[in-house]
Formats: sequence, C-alpha cells, structure tokens
Amino acid sequence: MNPDNLQQRLQDAFPDTIVRLPDFRGEVSFSLSDFRKVAEVAKFLKKDCSFDYLVDISSVDHAGQEPRFEMVYEFYSIGAGQYIRLKTKITAEPPVAPTLCGVYATANWHEREIFDLMGISFEGHPDLRRILMWEGYPYHPLRKEFPLEGFESGGGDDRFTKPAPMEGGPFVTTPASLPHCREPRSKTPL
Repeated sequence: MNPDNLQQRLQDAFPDTIVRLPDFRGEVSFSLSDFRKVAEVAKFLKKDCSFDYLVDISSVDHAGQEPRFEMVYEFYSIGAGQYIRLKTKITAEPPVAPTLCGVYATANWHEREIFDLMGISFEGHPDLRRILMWEGYPYHPLRKEFPLEGFESGGGDDRFTKPAPMEGGPFVTTPASLPHCREPRSKTPL
C-alpha cells in the first residue's frame, strides 16, 4: 500500500485525528491528536492495512513543554515490506496511555519498559510491573530530571547504592582524531 493511500484510509477512518507528518528519508509518519484512540488505530492498522508487526514502542520526555510525554509506535507490514510510525502526545497527568497488548502481543514488554524507565502507565495492561529496575525503586531513569550519575538509593547491599562516576569506562567519549567521527571510543587505544 502506498503512503498516500494509507493516509487517505487513516483519515477516512479517523477524521480530524490523523495527520501525516513530513517524510524524512523515506520514513512515513503520522500524528494522532487523541492519544486515547491509539489502540483503535492500531487495530485498524493490523486488521485493515496489514501492519501485522509492532516493531517498537518508545517514549519521549519533552520536559518543560505541555504535553510533556510523547509515545512513538513503529509498525511493519511483512507482506508489503513497509514501515510506518505513529506519534501521539499524552495529555493526562499522571501520564496514562491505552495498552496495545490486546492488539499486539509484543506490546507487553515494550510497555513494561516504558512504565519502568519513563513512568508512563498503560491502562488495561495485564502485567504492568517493573522490568529492569527493582520493585519499589522510586525513580524513572529515562526522565529528563534524572541525573546522569544516578541517585543514591539506599536499597541494601545487593543493589548499587552509590552514584556512578562520570569518568572512565570503556565507552566514555573522547574527542576523535578523525574529522566527522563521533562514535564512542575507548579511552585507551588498542
């Protein structure tokens, strides 16, 4: 299905809520103005447009802006070999988005990761609990206000409790000697 046909089908099914964003390097993106309809749009994409694979769900923290959080959904049609991106901003406080677990099974782990690291809850999720941090950890490490060196947690001997130093390590960046090269490099050359 070509992007223009997909745009027309989405706009016919969800009038006044879907807008096509400018293409960037051949990537097709849409903006959904009502985040509460994301599960409905996902069902439509899967059933009527053959986007049978949910590749990823991510979130963006726009600290200082309203709405603060944005969800980004990546879909793929295996038959057509086509990707699309759907973006929506969460206007609820505290941030809560509808789950896609009933539409795509892969949404389970993606949503748990976002819940754990960004603090966005998913209404209707069957098992919404932390996936990387331990239960009871009071912070969300991917939020903008979380310091790079972390917080002291007081979590006990079995948990890391001191802030990480901002020096050393195998992937700390140093100025590259080659122009236009911004890849992380080891501090000591091999």
